Amino acid sequence: MWERFSYYGMRALLVLYLTQHFLFGPAEAQGIYAAYAALVYLMPVIGGMIADRYLGSRKAVIIGAVLLVLGHFTMAFEGTGGRESLTIGDTTYQIQVEGRDQNRKMFAVNGDERVQIAISPEGVSTVGAEPSAANAADAAAAAVGTGMGTPPTGALDPATQAAPQAAAAAGFPAFTATGGYTLETERDLKVGEPVLFLALALIIVGVGFLKANISTVVGALYDENDPRRDGGFTIFYVGINLGSFLATAACSYLGFNYGWAYGFGLAGIGMLLGLLTFVLGQSWLEGRGGPPVPLQGRSILGVPLVPFFWIAGLIAVIPTWMLMQRHEIIETALPWIAGVIFAAVVGFTVFRLKGSERTRMLVAQVLIFFSVLFWALFEQAGSSLTLFADQSTQMPSWFNAGYTQMFNPGIIVIGGPIMAALWVWLAKRKLEPSTPVKFSFGLVFVGFGFLVLTWAAASQANDAFRVPLLFLFLTYFFHTIGELCLSPVGLSMITKLSVARVVGMMMGVWFLSSSVAHIVAGLIAKATATDTVAGVVTSPALALETYGSIFGTIGWTGVGVGIFLLLISPLLKKGMAGIH
Repeated sequence: MWERFSYYGMRALLVLYLTQHFLFGPAEAQGIYAAYAALVYLMPVIGGMIADRYLGSRKAVIIGAVLLVLGHFTMAFEGTGGRESLTIGDTTYQIQVEGRDQNRKMFAVNGDERVQIAISPEGVSTVGAEPSAANAADAAAAAVGTGMGTPPTGALDPATQAAPQAAAAAGFPAFTATGGYTLETERDLKVGEPVLFLALALIIVGVGFLKANISTVVGALYDENDPRRDGGFTIFYVGINLGSFLATAACSYLGFNYGWAYGFGLAGIGMLLGLLTFVLGQSWLEGRGGPPVPLQGRSILGVPLVPFFWIAGLIAVIPTWMLMQRHEIIETALPWIAGVIFAAVVGFTVFRLKGSERTRMLVAQVLIFFSVLFWALFEQAGSSLTLFADQSTQMPSWFNAGYTQMFNPGIIVIGGPIMAALWVWLAKRKLEPSTPVKFSFGLVFVGFGFLVLTWAAASQANDAFRVPLLFLFLTYFFHTIGELCLSPVGLSMITKLSVARVVGMMMGVWFLSSSVAHIVAGLIAKATATDTVAGVVTSPALALETYGSIFGTIGWTGVGVGIFLLLISPLLKKGMAGIH
């Protein structure tokens, strides 16, 4: 719960932080997010193998948790962020934005001149009156009281707002057509961005040690063919999503209303509590997840095993940090790396295993392949769906785009126990769908969720080109039902179908499928991007149209592939050799 608190607390803010604070464009921000998430799911392949062969799951989890604590607290360092300037004729204005939610306002500032502006595909225009210096502080205080929040890093302090309305209006043209001005972005390349990528690197390596291995510990609590396994993993999933729900609410509130550093800092506190919980609660695991061979006397390069992997984890942060600063390398190379790893696992299965063990492992790999599409669609939540919430969704004044991330974990907390009980109830009556059928349901539901938004974008938008929040909620509802059909069942499937001696590696391959899926998800998300200035979309109409088109394409793809998997599920069930 606490580990997910930290991860999802950051995820709710990350893309918005990249676009609003560092002023990355939507496509580049979603590329960074995709590369980050892809590595988060690639590293568990290595972490799983290290635990299988050397450390055991529990010690690997502790190393990962410490690195995660360091990473999340490092995220709290904002630096100066990005700065954008607007040049009209011989005059250059600094663009400053107040607020972080949908009500944020854009200003052009030059010395004592300050005027609110809007930038559209047609050009730059002024927007209404600017508060005088006498009431600027009162206006800022009122903004905090109404939930608009304090100005982000780089915004003017109300005490320095000294531009009278007449001077601002006189110094800034009422309208300047596109082509009559230039925009320039300057980012914090020396300190802020390197520290950002260092924080992401620490988190990536930490998750590599932790993610696959904590699920393996849960699998170790159940004997083979225990009918409670699927239900147990679903309850485990509810704990995960309770942390996600609490984090999304708390970190989004602090991040939007008080500053990004507060939201990220709270995520770090959550991870620290998670580490303490795991260390102090070891007795509840009843010895499960220990090293495969006693650690005493074992070493690598003359260094005892446990210190060696502490050092190796810290060293691994350096190349990861360098890769995150060149995220396009990850997008190009990772599919090839994943392909080689997956081919090696298939080769091991075909040439080293026999009989039912081989058949079951191959079925697991087929289902992993189908899961790639599911996660590519589902993981739009952290990228395109977050920006859709910010740019194209009509929300109450007290609500922000980060809060929409609460929908998924909230539905799981409520619906997860119901689904767990449903699987057990159906199993007792020999009516429970097989794992391949559950996977097909997941794909159909995630595809249908996007079709809801496509229909809403075409027929339910208001004059500001925003659709009611209800339709985004419905999308998350269908996605979450799909997730409950596939994700906890997928974790359980890996522990049931895998050969015992490589279960950690196979759990890593399961997460590897999510890694590849995040690269695909990034390509999809980039296709939804439209132009922004200082994090504000310039053409709401074009943004809504683009979202509707892309979501329709991927929605029908998900439904179609889900139906295909349903048709071939009897063949896959037969290959599972009596395991449901």
